[in-house]
Amino acid sequence: MSVTLDLSRVAPAEKADAAKPPVNLSGLTRPQLIAALTESGVVEHGKAKMRATQVFRWIHHRGVTDFAQMSDVAKETRARLADTFTIARPEVVERQVSKDGTRKWLIRMAPGIEVETVYIPSVGRVGALCVSSQVGCTLNCSFCHTGTQPLVRNLTTAEIVAQVQIAKDDLAEWPSDKEDRLLSNIVFMGMGEPLYNLGQVSDAIEIISDNEGIGISRRRITVSTSGVVPMLEKLGNTTQAMLAISLHATNDDLRDVLVPLNKKYPIAQLMEGIRAYPGLSNARRVTFEYVMLKGVNDSPDEARALVKLIKGIPAKINLIPFNPWPGSQYECSDWGAIETFAAILNKAGYSSPIRTPRGRDILAACGQLKSESEKVRASALRKLSMAAMAGMLEDDADDAA
Repeated sequence: MSVTLDLSRVAPAEKADAAKPPVNLSGLTRPQLIAALTESGVVEHGKAKMRATQVFRWIHHRGVTDFAQMSDVAKETRARLADTFTIARPEVVERQVSKDGTRKWLIRMAPGIEVETVYIPSVGRVGALCVSSQVGCTLNCSFCHTGTQPLVRNLTTAEIVAQVQIAKDDLAEWPSDKEDRLLSNIVFMGMGEPLYNLGQVSDAIEIISDNEGIGISRRRITVSTSGVVPMLEKLGNTTQAMLAISLHATNDDLRDVLVPLNKKYPIAQLMEGIRAYPGLSNARRVTFEYVMLKGVNDSPDEARALVKLIKGIPAKINLIPFNPWPGSQYECSDWGAIETFAAILNKAGYSSPIRTPRGRDILAACGQLKSESEKVRASALRKLSMAAMAGMLEDDADDAA
């Protein structure tokens, strides 16, 4: 059976371009911003660098959402900027605050394009924001509820940065250099595999870490991956971010089940890539994430195997009590088993914090972001939340604190 595409109704290129939404300047690095201002004709070439710095600071240092607020930019230029570009935030559909201070936002980037972002207080120096890089996921990790949702698309740079901006709006974190800030760390541990959207993630990190803007140090930004080995070196070289590995098993047979990506990049290959990660040192340790599954990967023998596997790698291990979800085949390890596992790692010289449950009353669980909101109205979420067993990120950015 053959199919012929009818292209007779395709609009001319100029009409297609005219239908494109305006570029959101929030998603442009400073060099990209300079290029956009000059190529659009809004700013003449000789003034582009200076004007780009002004605009960048207004967006990312002051947090403005209206070009009219840029008081040190000429009125005529502000009008041209507003006619050509946008700096608008996406819609916050749902905002929830846990009794422990954890905050969660359901953000609509576009019709049918929604992600969840979570702020966790008392993580890192003062608080961490868990951001998403994709809508949905392709990895199908068997213990992860988020992984049961099909991939819709990658997030744009502007959509990734917007998650930080929305959190800073809600936390009253503008200007970015104000004292007593509540947001000190960024963790790419939300929906999606960041290394499958590395270009946008890299640009977002450049914007977030720029000292003229939000100014969060790259050492306080952690990117978590399930192990896309060919992209590890590029991640390190382009972002200088801290690395976290979603490991969860010490042998290929088990990891093939828990993290199916392992079939493509098995453990030996993954470890080789980790050992070669640019900048890895005692001051920039890799974090291994290890979800504790009862009777699956939580035995003392598994703990000893983990010590042997990561020998010589500057590392810490985050032990994550499993967060049950409807239909899951797994249970959380008993607390005694988790403590015994941690003791073996500690004795071998590895820091192995156990994540304290956080945000359990608002479904802010690791591996559960956007899980129920895809199926039910936001108002119904609250009725389901108390039935959920949840745990949250505790201190993935301790090394940067």
